[in-house]
Amino acid sequence: MWNNKHWPSIGLNEEQKEFQKVAFDFAAREMAPHMAEWDQKELFPVDVMRRAAQLGFGGVYVRTDVGGSGLSRLDTSVIFEALATGCTSTTAYISIHNMCVWMIDTFGNEEQRHTFCPPLCTMEKFASYCLTEPGSGSDAASLLTSAKQQGDHYILNGSKAFISGGGESDIYVVMCRTGGPGSKGISCVVVEKGTPGLSFGKKEKKVGWNSQPTRAVIFEDCAVPVANRIGSEGQGFLIAMKGLNGGRINVASCSLGAAHASVILTRDHLNVRKQFGEPLASNQYLQFKLADMATRLVASRLMIRQAAIALQEEQENAVALCSMAKLFVTEECFTICNQALQMHGGYGYLKDYAVQQYMRDSRVHQILEGSNEVMRMLISRSLLQE
Repeated sequence: MWNNKHWPSIGLNEEQKEFQKVAFDFAAREMAPHMAEWDQKELFPVDVMRRAAQLGFGGVYVRTDVGGSGLSRLDTSVIFEALATGCTSTTAYISIHNMCVWMIDTFGNEEQRHTFCPPLCTMEKFASYCLTEPGSGSDAASLLTSAKQQGDHYILNGSKAFISGGGESDIYVVMCRTGGPGSKGISCVVVEKGTPGLSFGKKEKKVGWNSQPTRAVIFEDCAVPVANRIGSEGQGFLIAMKGLNGGRINVASCSLGAAHASVILTRDHLNVRKQFGEPLASNQYLQFKLADMATRLVASRLMIRQAAIALQEEQENAVALCSMAKLFVTEECFTICNQALQMHGGYGYLKDYAVQQYMRDSRVHQILEGSNEVMRMLISRSLLQE
């Protein structure tokens, strides 16, 4: 009953069950056997991600005329949850890449859409989202990276911090200041790798998410064509936040996949491991712990899927629901992964056992795409404005 085919597909239609199965199968075949090596050797699995893109996972919710799959936010969540059972870190990068392609597809003009999106949807090229700076994390609207117009170019100066794919990606979707202070002075531009004045910091050493490189992205008199601006001047912060609404559902879906895999690993360990002359699975305390983990997982899944539908339908409470889902799911699913490690005993702390990697890879989901403290701000703001 508690297998890859039953519980995660509750409430899905036949088409959704089909691409869920494709994603689960790809995760089991192409990702899970390699996730420990990618983690320990810090390998960015470009070829595997390109094979995922052949299944339509490079531009899941991007329009079909530029090579996307044209699927819904709910469909996207289902796919990322399934892929994350194979490698949470790699799936999280794929989800960020998808968010970038969606931003160009949604807010770019026709020339930009048809130039940038097709090679991103095949993952021939990779994308990075550049909002956070050394001095502006949660206070994103205070960003300092400047873009001064000279003729038909913007001259960018400044730096971005903690950029997933930094140094490896080909396309950087950059939020920069073209106007005055505050959110209204921010615009969104696409900077291509190889542009003079674009450079990268050292590769960061991280607790998890080791299958994707993280670097500072640095602009020193970096000349970018004005034609690369996505949307109008001053629209950048809105574009960044619209992208993050979906990004929060995506990264929480990656937490779901990590928790789902951890519950299955724990169930199997309890059945195999014997202490005091009988399997751990016969210990009622551990049975109840497993029941709590499964219940939290199913509650989390339902919450994300409701938020995904609200975002798809542009319901007025969509931002609050996305924030609630990101807050609740990333915390509950990390707790599940951590409990799974505990129930493996000493084995759970060994890198030979996958459970510790799901725990490490999912920890950062409470920090990025808007920290969970910021989620609480957004939720309370929504409540108090009613």
